[in-house]
Amino acid sequence: MTNIRQTMNRFIKRLKIRRKYKDALFRRCFADKKDLLELYNALNGTAYDDTAGLKITTLDDCIYLTYKNDLSFIISATLNLYEHQSTYNPNMPIRGLIYFARVYEAYIREHQLNIYGKALIELPEPRYIIFYNGTNDEPDMQEIRLSDAFGKNGHIHGKKTALECVAVMLNINYGHNMELMNKCRRLHDYAYFVNEVNQNLKKGYPFEKSIYLAMEHCEQSDILRDIIGKQRSEVFNLLLNEFDVKIYERGLKAEGKAEGKAEYIIELLEEVGEVPDSLRNRIMRQTNLETLSRWHKLAARAQSIEDFEQAIGLAKLDLI
Repeated sequence: MTNIRQTMNRFIKRLKIRRKYKDALFRRCFADKKDLLELYNALNGTAYDDTAGLKITTLDDCIYLTYKNDLSFIISATLNLYEHQSTYNPNMPIRGLIYFARVYEAYIREHQLNIYGKALIELPEPRYIIFYNGTNDEPDMQEIRLSDAFGKNGHIHGKKTALECVAVMLNINYGHNMELMNKCRRLHDYAYFVNEVNQNLKKGYPFEKSIYLAMEHCEQSDILRDIIGKQRSEVFNLLLNEFDVKIYERGLKAEGKAEGKAEYIIELLEEVGEVPDSLRNRIMRQTNLETLSRWHKLAARAQSIEDFEQAIGLAKLDLI
């Protein structure tokens, strides 16, 4: 069992190192306004066909928060922020809040709106979608709220918080949200390609060959043919070079420590009862080493699973 777990951990870490290739391909797939409009229509049940009504508002200068990965645009009085994620990130709402504030600032300046006047200014309605295709088994759709980060202070005396940002996360791993996939061929083909790469990796092929085989198969099957066929070498190099190995090696080192602590907490809990999947996922998602150390102490003292769940609830240690 130990050898199997170690093998799986190595496989998962290899996927994490290479995960940014998905971001690069996602951006390439929806770089054209026509494809972005098709995705918007599929999500909203609309049938817009004039790309002239779609204005790109993507910010390219906020590299410190990797905002270069975002797709942001205004259409039909809505400000849309689309973000691709290969890992579950509970902090997306605060990133979205900062992003929306910057876009609104630019919008107000461009349209010379007077935010100090007596008349109410009109702003496009914000909509925030996260397209997730990581290795966690996430539901087809879930909401991630900024107010979750406020802990118990978010609802003091029963009052609502002054700030909220809601991100809708859609699982786009192949086999999920197929109704949406059927409405947007581009999204379907993207998910299909990523699934092909993952299947090749599971067969033991190195990353480069996994990409090559996926490109061969998809081109023959008319999947992303316009991207793979016309720009084959360019796309191949893009997928290989989209990540910084040193940065990810440092990240993996930290993630490895957190993962090890989380697994040990689960092992301790398994000695006192069956760990529910919801609790197991909650522990494995936690990356804060200080929080995991506290949970470790609580798990070591817990007489039952219920004791542990109650302890982390009362201590407000679950920051995600």
